[in-house]
Amino acid sequence: MTISRRKLPPLNSLRAFEVSGRRLSFRNAAEELGVTQGAVAQQVRALEEHLGQTLFQRLPRGLSLTTQGAVFLADITHAFDVMSEATNNIRSRPKMVTISVTPTFAAKILIPRLGELNALLPDIELRTVATESVSDFDRDQIDIAVRLTSAPFPLNLEAVRLFQQELIAVASPSLLINHSLPLSFESLKQFPILHDAHNQWPAFIKTVEKLAGATFNQTTLAIDAALAGQGIALVCRVFVEKDILAGRLIPVFEKTQIVKPDYFLVRKQSRSPQLGVDAVWKWFQQEFTLSEVEE
Repeated sequence: MTISRRKLPPLNSLRAFEVSGRRLSFRNAAEELGVTQGAVAQQVRALEEHLGQTLFQRLPRGLSLTTQGAVFLADITHAFDVMSEATNNIRSRPKMVTISVTPTFAAKILIPRLGELNALLPDIELRTVATESVSDFDRDQIDIAVRLTSAPFPLNLEAVRLFQQELIAVASPSLLINHSLPLSFESLKQFPILHDAHNQWPAFIKTVEKLAGATFNQTTLAIDAALAGQGIALVCRVFVEKDILAGRLIPVFEKTQIVKPDYFLVRKQSRSPQLGVDAVWKWFQQEFTLSEVEE
């Protein structure tokens, strides 16, 4: 048998006592609480019976706290102050929205846009979980997920396509000094090749030959290595678009390649509005011009 660690009197009786103790009048307490004087007196009497203590001396013109009543009032007033503060804090706290994204999406797309998101939605606190694992929305308390995946989706999920994977080979300008562009596939052997866990190079250049170079478990690390002039990386264009525009990376081939699967934004279907989640979902739609996935 489970025994409750809190054997509390009814909250209404505690409230009636606290107000009566501050006002030292059942009549004035009744006015503050919006109930009858008899109801306040009855609640206080029930509390005294529950505690086995007399809390007030009933006087012809008001009330007087007993010694036990004065001590109890100080503690109960403090307790109500704590509850009031906790209530105010949760009301003023920003709405938290938890989004699960891949590490590369977090580093190359979401984090650079956080300032824009915070300025647009200042009342929302975004909690980011960077992982490749498929999220269980309930177990992991995830509101929105970004995943490399494919339709169709379970009926309890809502999904929109963020973008396709357009593979592009890029390198730092410092690596390509004295080399004319675009490169040929045959010239790749002159350069270190940067690999990631997706291992797209063999299909891209149509070879089974292993190209020499470093291997990383995350695409974002391969991109960082390319930015540092350590080799040529084959990555999704969206992740390096800003680096290409800024001249930090240069496409080395004319060829790009669209591969599956695509990046999707996913959340659980909900019948009731979720203001914070809906706002972040809409922001992603505007940011990436999302299109609804057909069933």
